[in-house]
Order: sequence, then structure tokens, then C-alpha cells
Amino acid sequence: MSAPRKSRTLMLVGLLIVLLAVASSVAVYFYLDARGGSEATDVVEDEPVEPPVPIFVTIQPFTVNLQSDYGDRLLYVGLSLRVDDQRTRDFLEQHMPEVRSRLLMLLSGKSAEELIKPEGKTRIKQQILGLFDEPLTTPQPQLSIDDVLFSDFIVQ
Repeated sequence: MSAPRKSRTLMLVGLLIVLLAVASSVAVYFYLDARGGSEATDVVEDEPVEPPVPIFVTIQPFTVNLQSDYGDRLLYVGLSLRVDDQRTRDFLEQHMPEVRSRLLMLLSGKSAEELIKPEGKTRIKQQILGLFDEPLTTPQPQLSIDDVLFSDFIVQ
């Protein structure tokens, strides 16, 4: 009688192991399915964000006499200003003669040797941005100018 009891106990232990294995497999399946499903819906819900359309104010190219110890030196420069909003663009376009005059005054005080170097171009970009710290008119709206971009830059 001991042999049938032993085999019955082994059979119950084996059945219990199989049931635990099946239960844990089902639990892991549901856990992974629930986690994978939420990630899939997150991806579907996220829409691609389009970058904002840049707004530029183009300043027509012009020529400036540069300071030089070696005779006449010229700078031919064309540039654009990247602005944040349409209001800044409209304001700058309405006051373009004064903007160009300020640029001419700034650039005519520079030397050719200074402007040829990359550091000189970086410095002049910062100085051009600084031109707009002083108001063009009173009252003046807050101007949002992000960057100065050169389209032409020839030193002769």
C-alpha cells in the first residue's frame, strides 16, 4: 500500500508543479501584453510636432567702405535677420532705412583685417544684434530678433 500512496503523492506534486507553471505563464503573458499595449497606444497618441516656420527679414546687399591703412577696402554684405514673430518683421520692414543706416555706420567703423577672421564675423553678428537694444522709435514694441545670417560677405 505504500507504493500506491507514494505514486499518488508524486502524481499530485507533479500536477501541482504543472498547474503553477501554467498559472505563472498566464500571469507573465497578461503582464507583458498589458505593458506592450500601453506603449503601442502611447506611440499612436503622439503626433509628430512640426517645427515652427522661420520668419526672416531680408536686408538687401550693400557696399561699405572699411577702415584700412593700405588704401581703399570695401565690404559687400547681404544679410537676413531671423525674428520670432510677424510683428517684429513688420516693424523692421517699416523702419528699414534706419536699420540700414545703423548697419552702415557700424560696419564702416570696422577694418578689413578684423572682418576676414571667423572671430570677427562672430563678433560683428553680436554687435548687429546689439544695434536693436537702442529703440528705433518711441514708443517701440519689444523686438524679438534671434540671429543674424549672412548671405553675402565679400571683403576687397
